Amino acid sequence: MKLNAFQKTAIITVAATLFLILVGGLVRAAGAGLGCPDWPKCFGMWIPPTSLADLPSEFNANQFNVYNTWIEYVNRLVGVLIGFLILATFVLSFKYRKSKPTVFYSSFAAFVLVLFQGWLGGVVVKTGLHSGMITVHMLVAMLIITTLLYATFKATSDFLKVRIEQEFRKKLLLTLWILSGVSMVQLVLGTQVREAIDAIKNAAEVLPRSMWLDSVDTIFPIHRSFSWLVVCAGGFLYYILTRYKAEGLVLKLGRWNVMLVFAQVLVGVGLYYLDMPRILQVLHLVGMAFMICAQFLMILVVRSANKNI
Repeated sequence: MKLNAFQKTAIITVAATLFLILVGGLVRAAGAGLGCPDWPKCFGMWIPPTSLADLPSEFNANQFNVYNTWIEYVNRLVGVLIGFLILATFVLSFKYRKSKPTVFYSSFAAFVLVLFQGWLGGVVVKTGLHSGMITVHMLVAMLIITTLLYATFKATSDFLKVRIEQEFRKKLLLTLWILSGVSMVQLVLGTQVREAIDAIKNAAEVLPRSMWLDSVDTIFPIHRSFSWLVVCAGGFLYYILTRYKAEGLVLKLGRWNVMLVFAQVLVGVGLYYLDMPRILQVLHLVGMAFMICAQFLMILVVRSANKNI
């Protein structure tokens, strides 16, 4: 299988966007979301200060923490790099305008979305990580990556040769759409839990870390209970794969999806009972992104089954 320039760039861009979500998770876990209090500059500079002596006079010294500042600054640099990669993907997609227009239009949509995401990032900073904006920011990030994944898949789908019996295909697709739907709801609930924890963490009197989740209002119990729906959907996916004796790529993707569902639950349990260690916070966020991408990829594979046979 020889990939052309668009296919290679698109695959790299998808991987880089997932990496950006990892970096964003590190920023959140470190509490560095406001490491740069302004946008697009950082403390009024294109290259942020490395010490209080370099801090411009119009900024309060209490706002400056060199580690948080540079963590957030690196996050922004990675975001800019992703923007250029998405631009390159869009430019290279012009060759598909007539042969595969969905590749071109989805690449264009990803480019527009990343511009919107850049603007939204500025709003998030200017509003001081305002409740609700972080959830929107995360949802747009997932929309960008799934749009890129769609463009990449459509450009490479000619290489795909998958055969699935029709009854199995229908039930598998329905199961995957249900799993994807409840996973997206769980993502929104989890992001809102994260926002509530930020409010607790930034309060005048900060509670011990072990009490954060128990101090969150009704959104955390809802998030925790809703995880059972995700588990049930993941368990039913395993049942469908076993009953119809899935094989090849479908079986591999199915197993990965089931494993990611149960891994996410285990990480969530660890967050609650181990007093929210930062590493598990990052794994929970990145794992959710991988889980949703894996579900979407499997949906695309199953929908395209039997076409190139």
